[in-house]
Amino acid sequence: MSATARNLTIAFFALLAVGAVSPLALTDTRFPQWVEVVLGGLMSGVLYSLVALGLVLIFKASGVFNFAQGSMVLFAALCLVRIAEKVPLPVAIAATLAIMVAFAWLVERLVLRPLVNQEEIALFMATLGIANVLDGFGQIVWGSDIYTLDVGMPKEPTFIFQKTFEGGILVSTEDLIAALIAALLVAALALFFQKTATGRALRAVADDHQAAQSVGIPLNRIWVIVWSVAGLVALVAGVVWGSKLGVQFSLQLVALKALPVVILGGFTSIPGAIIGGLIIGLGEKLSEVYLGPTFGGGIENWFAYVLALVFLLFRPEGLFGERHIDRV
Repeated sequence: MSATARNLTIAFFALLAVGAVSPLALTDTRFPQWVEVVLGGLMSGVLYSLVALGLVLIFKASGVFNFAQGSMVLFAALCLVRIAEKVPLPVAIAATLAIMVAFAWLVERLVLRPLVNQEEIALFMATLGIANVLDGFGQIVWGSDIYTLDVGMPKEPTFIFQKTFEGGILVSTEDLIAALIAALLVAALALFFQKTATGRALRAVADDHQAAQSVGIPLNRIWVIVWSVAGLVALVAGVVWGSKLGVQFSLQLVALKALPVVILGGFTSIPGAIIGGLIIGLGEKLSEVYLGPTFGGGIENWFAYVLALVFLLFRPEGLFGERHIDRV
């Protein structure tokens, strides 16, 4: 069995262990309704993967968990919705992207550069400080009200596969479009890391800062690039989730779902972020629909963290993460 097949098999049996794929779900005769649940879970999973990508990008470049990713999502969404009040939406998107690139430059200049080759805990605490600064600065500049973000995505549900299934399958048009946008960005970033010289340089920097510098890789420029890309990911995630839920500080809680995703997939793996997001999204929907009536509602809120705990106990490096073996 190949490594990929083995990893997917482990993921499936992990879902079985926590009850995400229940016997009722697998034997449900109302097949179109079951498909609706699966499609809804997969579309949510793609959006979780999008947020998780920001964590993976920063970790691959600096070897530290970016605690500020949720704050970056919120800050980008706040910038966009308030700027869009004054100028057309395309101009607001371009201006917000420029702000996130400027933010990346400031982070590299003021935070990361003084911490080159320092302990990982120092970098982690730096991202914690960045998160608090972004939260406070965002409130001061843009306010703390709940804002409606309208980017033109249709809100009405639609029926698909009407010729295949009787009555068709009801899906959210907004979720479908958002999932397609997120999937395209995920695919583009995966190609960027695997096929470009800059992507390979990012992986080299993640492995060893000093070794990367010794072969001529400009560490400062790499960090600006990766934080800029993470800012782009945060902007797209902020647009998607802000359009669905409104731009408010609870968006940070949505972004926290990215932590179980990267635990499942592995902190250094872009494919792992994708697979982990799909597992979390699918498991949440299945458990809520098929196990919720038995165990009570709210399973969707804590399912991801329970599954992450199971993985930490039995496979702490995640499905696609690198296994570290210390020899003594």
